[in-house]
Amino acid sequence: MTVWGKIVGGTTGLLLGGPLGGLIGMAAGHAYDQYADIDVPLPTEDEAVKSVAFTVGVIALSAKMARADGEVTRPEVMAFREIHRVDPGEEANVQRLFDLARKHPEGFEAYARQIAKLFTPASPVLEELLGGLAHIARSDGRIHPSELDYLRQVSTIFGFDNAAFSRIIRSHLGEAACLGDPWCVLGVAFEADEDALKTAYRKLVRENHPDRLMAQGMPAEAIALATEKLAAINAAYAAVKRMRGEVDA
Repeated sequence: MTVWGKIVGGTTGLLLGGPLGGLIGMAAGHAYDQYADIDVPLPTEDEAVKSVAFTVGVIALSAKMARADGEVTRPEVMAFREIHRVDPGEEANVQRLFDLARKHPEGFEAYARQIAKLFTPASPVLEELLGGLAHIARSDGRIHPSELDYLRQVSTIFGFDNAAFSRIIRSHLGEAACLGDPWCVLGVAFEADEDALKTAYRKLVRENHPDRLMAQGMPAEAIALATEKLAAINAAYAAVKRMRGEVDA
C-alpha cells in the first residue's frame, strides 16, 4: 500500500493521534474527535508510520501556509504540487487532505509541534520542510508579512534560532532572497578565495543532498524539497565560476 493509501484508508490515524491523526481520520471519513484526543508518543521506529506522519504534516502545514495571507491562490496550490510528489491517480485524495487541513480550525502550531516530534530539533529534514513552505510563500511573486511571520513561528517550533531562520530562508529562496547575488546563496564573501568557495559549496551540497536527507528520514514523496535547494546551490556556484572566468575542475 502506498503512503497515500495509508492516509486515505485511515490505517495510521489512531496510532498517531493528535491533529495529524485527526486529518487522516477525516480523510478516511471518520470522526475527528476519536483521533484528536489521543496523545501518544510517535512510534518513530516504525518507518511506515513516520513516513505517513511526515507526509500528512507537510500537507497540513502547506495548506496553512497557503492561507497565511488570507487567501489560497492557484500559484500556491501549484507550488505545493511542485515540492511534494504525488503518486499517479492520487491527486484527488491529496487535494482532499489539503482542503481539509486548510479549512479545519486547528491551528498550524499543533501540526508543527507534532511533526517536530519526528526528528531531532533543527534537523536538516525540518530545514528542508521549512524551505518548502517558503517556496509556497513566494509562489505568487512576493512574501506577505503574515507569511513571513508564519514561517518564523514554524521555525521556532522546529528548534531553529533567529540566525538559523534567516540563513534558512535565504538559502531556500535562493537568488530570489539574495537579490541575484550567488555569493549570498553560497554564504561566502565576494572576495573569498577558491578554497573557501569550494569548501562552502561542497558543504552545502553534502548537507542538502537528497540521498542524505532520505537516509535521515525524509520520505521519497517530499524529496523535491531538497532537489530545489540543491539546484539553487549548483546554479549559484556555476554563476560565481562564470563571473570569475573559471571552469571548475
